[in-house]
Amino acid sequence: MTRKPPLLTLPILEGRHELTITRLKRGEDSFTLHYRITPPLPESGDEPPLRPVLKAVDDLGNEYDDRGGAYGTHPDGTCTDGSLSGHPSPHPDATSLRIRITLLRGGRETSYDMTLRVRP
Repeated sequence: MTRKPPLLTLPILEGRHELTITRLKRGEDSFTLHYRITPPLPESGDEPPLRPVLKAVDDLGNEYDDRGGAYGTHPDGTCTDGSLSGHPSPHPDATSLRIRITLLRGGRETSYDMTLRVRP
């Protein structure tokens, strides 16, 4: 089975990790952004847990709110896999989403902006 190329890759957390957006899936009333972080995020230790938050706006001006997500270390231990959901589903006439993922950790915020093409 051939893997699709990632939608986007960018350095995060002061360049110590890389965020790869692997898929954007539309649902009837929401959408889900699937991602991978390498190397994996620490699961415990001195650092507080990381909380990703999603905000988005499409090229028509419609806004989309975070509806939560989940992440965890991949079974092979090489990365962290996760997903974030937004609501509502992208408008049928929208062609792109401007997405901001804000990573919250221990009272600190770091935001990353990206634009993804929306496919019907």
